[in-house]
Amino acid sequence: MKHVGMKEEAGYSSFSLVLLRWFGENGRQLPWRGTRDAYAIWLSEIILQQTRVQQGWHYWERFVQRWPTVEALAQATEDEVLRLWQGLGYYSRARNLHFAARQVVQMGGFPRTFQGLRKLKGVGDYTAAAIASMAFDEPVAVVDGNVYRVLSRHFGIATPINSTEGKKEFAALAQQLLPAPEAAVYNQAIMDFGAMQCTPQSPRCAECPLIESCVAFREGRVGQLPVKLKTLKVQERHLIYIYVRCLGQTAIRRRGEGDIWQGLWEPVLVEHGELEVESLPLVPIRLGVRHVLTHRVLTCDFYLWQPDAKPQLPEGYVWIDEADMDRYALPRLIEKLLTLLPIR
Repeated sequence: MKHVGMKEEAGYSSFSLVLLRWFGENGRQLPWRGTRDAYAIWLSEIILQQTRVQQGWHYWERFVQRWPTVEALAQATEDEVLRLWQGLGYYSRARNLHFAARQVVQMGGFPRTFQGLRKLKGVGDYTAAAIASMAFDEPVAVVDGNVYRVLSRHFGIATPINSTEGKKEFAALAQQLLPAPEAAVYNQAIMDFGAMQCTPQSPRCAECPLIESCVAFREGRVGQLPVKLKTLKVQERHLIYIYVRCLGQTAIRRRGEGDIWQGLWEPVLVEHGELEVESLPLVPIRLGVRHVLTHRVLTCDFYLWQPDAKPQLPEGYVWIDEADMDRYALPRLIEKLLTLLPIR
């Protein structure tokens, strides 16, 4: 144990030492680890926001293969980026990714500090800390859902993690525990520990190397921590989509700002009385489809309309060849609905 003692004298807490040892034996082997390429790390962190690692892994590989450098990504069009992102959801991430790539090119490369990285579109404290520590060895701690959970349970902290007070308290504690000489490894260790060991449901407490010092386990509060304040209520929304098929073409429009699926394309939408549908010869394809988004539950009715001549549609729609639909970035819900259409 002399090795441990030496590290403790050098500023390593027993908590940090256990995590580093656990990570050395159990850490996930991911393709963006073991690299100091800021582009690869940044891309992985943006993709993994609101996305499971297994799903995000495949998207990361697709992006790197298509655009191997930030310069290549910056030269792409927004439609190309949205199209490759299709299926991941939270499309603002893709738009921010594209915008930030162009920022980086204009700067002459990635900023090498936490504060500099925070200036990139879509890069918050967590992402900036991850890139700064893993690519540039800056000793700054990451704080994400996994970190909140591990710290809250181990130290028995009941301050709500989504409160201003909680964010400050956990950020300070995370920074205090960070071993500066191994910041990158430690940040990955605590994230993996939360994702694999101290999980939201059914944590592996019996096999936890921190069980003896875990306050939540000792006090029977593992299921109660971390504490999170209730946020917005879930809203219900009813959408009626009409796929217009006429002379080998269909009508679509790009969704505008300030709503779900910004910048993506969709068939004719009837939601606010823009189109009188009662008298149209519509063929129901699928009714009552439920689609869950953050804070929203969508119920969608999907119809087919096959007029002999192109009808007058609300402003904003364009006619395209049906065969070209794959060239347009679509919401995942629309992509699924289109698979239900009868083949001509």
